[in-house]
Amino acid sequence: MADPAWHALDVSEALAQLDSSANGLDPVEAAARLQRFGPNRLPRATRVSAWRLLRNQFTSIVVLLLGAAAGVSLALGDLVETAAIVAVLLLNAAIGFATEYRARHSMEALLQFDVPRAPVLRGGHLAVIDADSIVPGDIVELRPGQAVPADARVIAATDLRVDEAALTGESLPIGKQADLVFEAATTLADRRNVVHKGTTVTGGTGRALVTATGAHTEIGRVGELLSGILEERTPLERRLDALGRRLVWLAIGIAALVGALEALHGQPWALVVETAIALAVAAVPEALPAVSTIALAVGLRRMARRHALVRRLPAVEALGSTTIICTDKTRTLTSGEMTVVRLWTAGRDYRLGETITPAPDQALRGALEVAALASRRQADASAGVSGAHDPVDAATFAAAARVGIDPAALHRASPAVGAIPFSSERKLMASFHARASETIAYVKGAPRAILDLSALDPDERRRLDEVNAELASAGLRVLAMARGVVADATATSLRDLQFIGFLGLMDPPAPGVRETIVALRRAGLRTVMITGDQRLTAEAVGRELTLIEGEAEVIDGRELAQLSGPQLDARLDVVGAFSRVTPEDKLTIVTALQARGEIVAMLGDGVNDAPALRKADVGVAMGRRGTDVAKQAAAIVLQDDRFETIAAAVEEGRVIDGNIRKFVFYLFSCNLAEIAVLLVAGLAGLPPVLLPLQILYLNLITDTMPALALAIEPPDPNVMLQPPRDPQSALLTGPFLRRVGGYGLLITLSTLAAFLWALDRAPAGAATVAFTTLAFAQIFHLGTARSPYSALVPSRIFANPAAIGAVCLSAGLQVLAVQFAPLQRVLRTVPLDTTQWLVAIGLAAVPAIVGQALRLRVRRA
Repeated sequence: MADPAWHALDVSEALAQLDSSANGLDPVEAAARLQRFGPNRLPRATRVSAWRLLRNQFTSIVVLLLGAAAGVSLALGDLVETAAIVAVLLLNAAIGFATEYRARHSMEALLQFDVPRAPVLRGGHLAVIDADSIVPGDIVELRPGQAVPADARVIAATDLRVDEAALTGESLPIGKQADLVFEAATTLADRRNVVHKGTTVTGGTGRALVTATGAHTEIGRVGELLSGILEERTPLERRLDALGRRLVWLAIGIAALVGALEALHGQPWALVVETAIALAVAAVPEALPAVSTIALAVGLRRMARRHALVRRLPAVEALGSTTIICTDKTRTLTSGEMTVVRLWTAGRDYRLGETITPAPDQALRGALEVAALASRRQADASAGVSGAHDPVDAATFAAAARVGIDPAALHRASPAVGAIPFSSERKLMASFHARASETIAYVKGAPRAILDLSALDPDERRRLDEVNAELASAGLRVLAMARGVVADATATSLRDLQFIGFLGLMDPPAPGVRETIVALRRAGLRTVMITGDQRLTAEAVGRELTLIEGEAEVIDGRELAQLSGPQLDARLDVVGAFSRVTPEDKLTIVTALQARGEIVAMLGDGVNDAPALRKADVGVAMGRRGTDVAKQAAAIVLQDDRFETIAAAVEEGRVIDGNIRKFVFYLFSCNLAEIAVLLVAGLAGLPPVLLPLQILYLNLITDTMPALALAIEPPDPNVMLQPPRDPQSALLTGPFLRRVGGYGLLITLSTLAAFLWALDRAPAGAATVAFTTLAFAQIFHLGTARSPYSALVPSRIFANPAAIGAVCLSAGLQVLAVQFAPLQRVLRTVPLDTTQWLVAIGLAAVPAIVGQALRLRVRRA
């Protein structure tokens, strides 16, 4: 039987359901229930062994294929090639293992919400017991600063306020009241008669009937959501695996075809087998996993310098492919601090932005003095603005200080002689101060409550109601102020007060957020706000941040729950914000966006964000204020908690995505040329153009080092002016393959031309000339594979010193292969004369010259 909706029951019904009383459970009954329900403890996550994590680093198809290539090389006795491939595999595994080791323990962070001790009423006696021993039916006492030990129905409250931001996303502490009863369908954030495990009491006192413990609490349900979400593979991982599957068949097919051709032309079987195996190895770009990992690691360091820490390496590239950013509102898009932005008094509307308009005058100062005095009395008045723990009081004190009022001095000059704390019933608070022989009440609270206590004629009341409605429609939290001489410091004396004005408060956008959203939009990324706040607040903030423009709309949690999958899908294109959402709602939204093919980045900091952070393609948590649950569920953590940092991270992700495509283009063009040279020569019946060891040597000097240089290529100037790459596109698209084929063909033709030229003039050196031409053609091809601007703009040529170094090193090693006697014997090369060197290098330069000419033509078109 399902648990009842506790917020829909009154206190007596709730006590009856749990067979409890206001005096608590009998200790014997409590012990029996502990055996029945188990300890009030969140379940620990199943640990993933380090061995399993390490094993997972070797499961991709490309890695398995390279392992087979290493075995083949070892069988051929080529220890150098074997060692190179094994080193690549170990480097890739080590980096992947180190970055993922801590990311597998999201559930363990939930344990920080276990409360070690708590005051509980049992048998009419209050005692502090281990929170693990709390059971449904217990009566817990709630005190300021205490974490709530379990989910509970409030049965008594005095000015009780609870901070639920981590669970619901609500930006302000929520007032709790015992005598309220809500509909069963009421959303979590609106249940003001219950409290939840892991939230914090910020003020007042109360008692509550425990209704759920351990895994059955709302925090426990978040844990269940997390444990049920499989970690999504990133676009890069999906593309590399798809590429690996193609390479398996390509390598086998090429090896078989070339081997058959050489056998038909009467080549020795030993050479046929050796050549086929060498070509199979050449068909697989063994540098690909290592270079991919290094490119991601370089991006990780760049992002760390820009205050974004990466916990899972492939997420770096995934962020560059992101098409939509879902983000929490409070303290992510907004500053997380209430601010007085409007003040209406004496018929004047003051806007308290960076510049106060109209200019401050006595009416404004007088109203802010009333607001400062109508605040909770601080234990230390000298604390001034920073001494206010209530966010509304802190905002009031800050506004007063802006016009030269010292709130602490004001309280010292006029000490309070009494106070009425805020309560949900009264919806106001009052502070009483002695002036001469009079007692003056300063009152602040909900507009309707204050207007009811003020001396107003019907026309004045109607006009003030209109002002209140106008301020509320702007998404502001509106408070009214009044003062008056009273008979005594009691609630009954509050009548016929002088109405002073309205305060309009809001949690303002954080600096730079609006500009960042605009910049992301230019880059083709949508930003959608997902918040636990009210619809009006979400709409006001969304419009100010340009998230809601034109036909864009807001969907609240209740409306979202009523939408079917197709209905939600139809509206996702025009939604700028979601309000009053639960953790399940956030998960639903992210899942619906992914089902449309979007690559989703999710920003959040609370426990309620954790399931969506885990489900998203890239979960991004706030480092300073984020809960451990959010940070452990996320792939990236922003150290500075600034929304602008996500734009910097997107830029770095795009740079990495571009660099990966550059070195894939380079590797495939070069490997295709090697294969095509032997394939065409075999079909034409030519003598062997390349020997197996020469193929492996080419892979060593021209694949690895230049590709590593491409991994750290600086960003293109227009990287954030391009739309995100189609998330469904393969790594090897049609246009991409045509470019690879075109340049591979140019390199093939240059190599065969050099071979035929040398075969006609000096047959003994023909293979060496072809070997050298192919090597330098691949080295020069590095310039074509770099940024479109690198070889055309002088300042960009030297922008990547690693590329220049790779060219020099690879060229030097190729010269040694031809001119250095020990390498000549191993690779079976012969020294070349000046003419042969000029022909080889001249023909090698042709593909690069043609490639740059084509690029120049495209730029001018």
